[in-house]
Amino acid sequence: MRIAHPTRSLISLALHRHYNPQTPLSLLHQRRTLSPSLSRFRQLTPNLSSFTTTLSMADNTDTASGISDADEIDVKYGFKRPEMYSSDLAGTVAMYDRHVFLCYKGPKDWPKRVEASDADPLPKLFASALKARKDDITVKTNLTIFGGGDAGEFGDGDVLIFPDMKIYRGLKDSDADGFVDDVLVNGKPWADGLEGNFISSHIFVCAHEKRDTRCGVCGPALIEKLKQEIVARGLKDKLFVSPCSHIGGHKYAGNLIIFGPNPEGKVTGHWYGYVTPEDVPELLDEHVAKGVVIKRLWRGQMGASSEEGEKVAEQKLPNATDDKKSEKHEEIINQGNSENMSGCCQGANGFSCCRDGDLEVSEEKKLKEAIKVDGPKGMAKLSSWIGSWEQHDVLAAVSVVGAVATVAVAYSLYRRSG
Repeated sequence: MRIAHPTRSLISLALHRHYNPQTPLSLLHQRRTLSPSLSRFRQLTPNLSSFTTTLSMADNTDTASGISDADEIDVKYGFKRPEMYSSDLAGTVAMYDRHVFLCYKGPKDWPKRVEASDADPLPKLFASALKARKDDITVKTNLTIFGGGDAGEFGDGDVLIFPDMKIYRGLKDSDADGFVDDVLVNGKPWADGLEGNFISSHIFVCAHEKRDTRCGVCGPALIEKLKQEIVARGLKDKLFVSPCSHIGGHKYAGNLIIFGPNPEGKVTGHWYGYVTPEDVPELLDEHVAKGVVIKRLWRGQMGASSEEGEKVAEQKLPNATDDKKSEKHEEIINQGNSENMSGCCQGANGFSCCRDGDLEVSEEKKLKEAIKVDGPKGMAKLSSWIGSWEQHDVLAAVSVVGAVATVAVAYSLYRRSG
């Protein structure tokens, strides 16, 4: 973003006001008209050559160091941020099993809290209806707003649901309660609208500028690169790209989610962070085309609390072996389990509502996992587990050991006497 140079703005304004090439003026009249402005310009810029150099620098830099505006923005908010790649990405996605996307306007129109804005009734009513029925929803559900895009594939009020791969068109303000009740609570077709299926994969890129500048800078650049590469690969009708609102973890920008079938045909939603335009070809050629997860950018996936999600975490994250990573991963897993047992849990947008089934794990399984995941720390947990025995159990064990010792001594004396 360029900052207008004050002197250049003055020149532009003066020329615009005093000279119009469409107007048939004589040269003399032009000179008379421009003379006061030119005199003022000479006072401001006595050296024309110096003035030209100043304008050139103003166009490309904003500091004496010669750093361009674009570079400064990229370092502060874009893909050259010092925080890039500074955090472990695996396990930074809260566990959930269903993602609902509501189409509403676009990133330029979204306020900081689009789901709570009085000026945007549809997202607010939808989110409110979802919250109101949180205790009745048996599937942990995330809600995110997305933009329809320039091609017009989607319009305001369209709803996409993953992994169901369902689409509902034209949801209105008055439909929010009925839609949530029919579709998300009771799992039935929407009584007041048509239900459709879609088979194309979809990539949502966080571009919520008013929520965080980093997403506002990185998101549009990624969307543009994705669209270029998709067209180049002939995937325009098979893979859609849309901007979306806040999905959590601004410091990981660029953030995106890829929804599509895995090699077994099951629809998954994989979250990626620290994505740059240079990573786009690899994501399309490896993840989209082959179902290969890009480990260094992978944050987690929809349905990670399921058996398959745990399997993916084990197979795709072999580098998470040090204590810090293990503790972080275990903390998030345990947090997700405790949330599942409660009435409602916090999702990426604060609208993740659930009432999942029983997720109790046996003490033996917990112990094995602790030793496997934490190494020496797992042995410490073993000691703690043993220390948690009841006192009478310990006394009983000591008594048994004492009895065995007594029998052994008696037998030894008997042998000697014989």
